[in-house]
Order: sequence, then C-alpha cells, then structure tokens
Amino acid sequence: MAVVVRAGAAPLFWAGVCAAGIGALVPGLTGRRIGGLAGAALFLVALAVVFYARRGRYAALVGSAARAAKLDVLQDRAVSVRAWRRGHRWWLLLAPAAAVASAFAVPIAGGLLLAGCGAGLWLKAAWVGRRELAGGVLLWVRVDWLDARAGRPAGKTVKGFRTTGIAAGDAAPGGARRRTAALV
Repeated sequence: MAVVVRAGAAPLFWAGVCAAGIGALVPGLTGRRIGGLAGAALFLVALAVVFYARRGRYAALVGSAARAAKLDVLQDRAVSVRAWRRGHRWWLLLAPAAAVASAFAVPIAGGLLLAGCGAGLWLKAAWVGRRELAGGVLLWVRVDWLDARAGRPAGKTVKGFRTTGIAAGDAAPGGARRRTAALV
C-alpha cells in the first residue's frame, strides 16, 4: 500500500526541482527573489497538506487491517509502481510543463510547489512504513479494490487493508525496494 503512495513521490519531486531550476532562468513578472520566497512557502505548504491529507482514513484502515487470505490478489512493487505511473502519465507530463510556464509570472514557485507535493508523498509513505514496522506487518491493498488510475490507496473503493509478514513481497516497509544481500 505504501508503494502506491510512494509511486508518485520521485517523479513529482524531481520534475519539480527541474522545473524550479528552469524557472530560475526566467526573470518573470515578480522577479527571482520574490518567486523563490513564494516557492519556498508553497513548498512547505504543499508538503504539509499532502502529508496530513487523509491520515485519519489511513489510520482507520490500518487499524482494521486483516490478514491476507489465499484468494486475495496482491501485486509486486514494480507492477504497482508501473500501473500508477502509467495511469497518471498525463499528469506527470503536464504538471512540470505548467510549472515551467508559471515561471513567466512567478519564477521558481511552480516547480517548488510540485517538489513539495512529491516530498509530502514521500513523507506519507515513510509514516506508513513506520506503522508497518511498529506492527511487524506489510500493508497491502487488494488489486481488485485499488484503482491504479485514480491512485487512491485509501479511496472509497478500498474496504480495508490486508497484512502479510514483514518479509513478504519485494517491497520494504514504506514502499521502498527491498535490499537483498549480494551472493558471494
């Protein structure tokens, strides 16, 4: 489940950083200094809003999580990330373009707003990962409940989370790739 939360973090963050860098090259209507200060404020606001959004729903679903049954269909980390990014590809392409275009009015600000959204998603995935470690389980969303195009691991169609052991699957707590020991 944290994999789906984390799937958009890296593309949004790095696209935002690149858009802010490109936006710094354009003087804009307000100037670079005001654009940079506004961007820093927007970064912090976006980070907080994305991080705190729907945490109550996540906590309720974590509290009522049931052990995954044999018939529950759970998918690998790579498949989940690929499905989420494929479902959101237009947003992932248009958002940086809009951030760069906004640089002609307020330089840097649009890119930092986008980067703040990505950082907020990463922090939310880390928060879920801490809850997974505390419970000693990995949280999953059944594939038939998860609408990859909507990208809502705690949306209306999700009736509950499923749990497996901490060593199950190819994802570590928090949605990161599981690190395996190199064979010598």
